[in-house]
Amino acid sequence: MKHYHYIFTGSGLSALMTVYEMVRSGKFEDKSILLIDENPKQTNDRTWCFWDENNLFETIISKKWNLALFADKDFQRELNLKPYQYKMVKGLDFYNLVFDEIRKHSNILFVNQKVLDFQELGNHCVVKTDSESFTCNKIFNSLFNPEVVKSQFKYPFLHQHFIGWFIKSKEAAFHPDCATFMDFSVEQKGNTRFMYVLPTSETEALIEYTLFSKDLLPKEEYESEIRNYIQKLGITEYEIIEKEQGNIPMTSYKFWKHNTKNILNIGSAGGWTKASTGFTFKNTIKKSRALIKFLNTETDFRKFHKTDKFWFYDLLFLDVLDRRNDKGSEVFSALFKKEIPI
Repeated sequence: MKHYHYIFTGSGLSALMTVYEMVRSGKFEDKSILLIDENPKQTNDRTWCFWDENNLFETIISKKWNLALFADKDFQRELNLKPYQYKMVKGLDFYNLVFDEIRKHSNILFVNQKVLDFQELGNHCVVKTDSESFTCNKIFNSLFNPEVVKSQFKYPFLHQHFIGWFIKSKEAAFHPDCATFMDFSVEQKGNTRFMYVLPTSETEALIEYTLFSKDLLPKEEYESEIRNYIQKLGITEYEIIEKEQGNIPMTSYKFWKHNTKNILNIGSAGGWTKASTGFTFKNTIKKSRALIKFLNTETDFRKFHKTDKFWFYDLLFLDVLDRRNDKGSEVFSALFKKEIPI
């Protein structure tokens, strides 16, 4: 079995961001690094958006918005985001950026295999895939196991689940400088449901039907709501350019309790997702940079995590959504009406 200093089980956002930060730091050139994932990361399988007032990943930002719209069935409000902008990064652009950088470094290898198991054995770790096994000093695991959360009842667990269509319409139906952050005017049906619209021109936009709830829906229900919303916008002719589908865990469960001396859970598997909103990209930048600093001084992964007040705020918010999922629209509307940032 070949041995590495670090192995990443899974190569999603958190793994690729961490490797990217390792490269940028220039302090890991003498370390052998292996990324393992069954997905070759060669398609545009997702979109990330984040708030920013700097120039983070400026070369791969595909769209920026200076305004955002919030709406429910009774009112709507347009927000001027300055000094921030809401920015979009397409998954494939991010993958290409990171893999182009990785290819410049002979100490970093990616293998397109499925991870079956990994474990810590004393002072080293073993990773087993569907075709071979590897050993390493440290594992960064980003493979999310929902059963870990579902098997407990202390911390609420909701899904942020959605289907989105990138469409091109015949009519000029969109304001390209204004993103619809949340539109709760759609039927709630006992849940927290809203439309999310990211226009890239007057005739093109990503339209997503999103829920914060315990249960997923049949695919046709999401798509039926998207069709209805498109019709509501006055669009009579359009083509679907791309589709995306996602399910982001929303929980304040203490994933870090499963960290060991040599295995660190990262990404959704490590609680890196913003629990109350599902925002991931900016959090992952922050966490990966903190991890690089940690690796320069510490070796015991059980020391990495630090809980802050925002963990507790997220826990309170999720408890409300868990107990009264039908009140989500009212809670968010109250925040925006009182000009309280979320």
